[in-house]
Amino acid sequence: MKLKKGDKVIVIAGKDRGQTGTILRAMPAESKVLVEGINIMKRHQKPTAKSRTGQIVERPVAIHVSNVAIADPSTGKPSRIKIARSKDGARERVAVKSGSTLK
Repeated sequence: MKLKKGDKVIVIAGKDRGQTGTILRAMPAESKVLVEGINIMKRHQKPTAKSRTGQIVERPVAIHVSNVAIADPSTGKPSRIKIARSKDGARERVAVKSGSTLK
């Protein structure tokens, strides 16, 4: 999986298509990512000893990595990622559309 925590991504499929957000957590074993403000679900919590009232909590749920694309740093449009070697031999991620290096 070429996406990492902190990457800015664009949703390319699903109910949140076209929205952008930052990856909060990457789960390579499941091929899923947790994106800030995307795929928000409501969770009903029962009253507990700590909180006497029940409440509805909104939280993001993981989305499959095939439904998101990295936002190109130069244009902001969706792009793919390729792995290239730098001059000193280090591995670096590069946006395919513009050729700019991702951090």
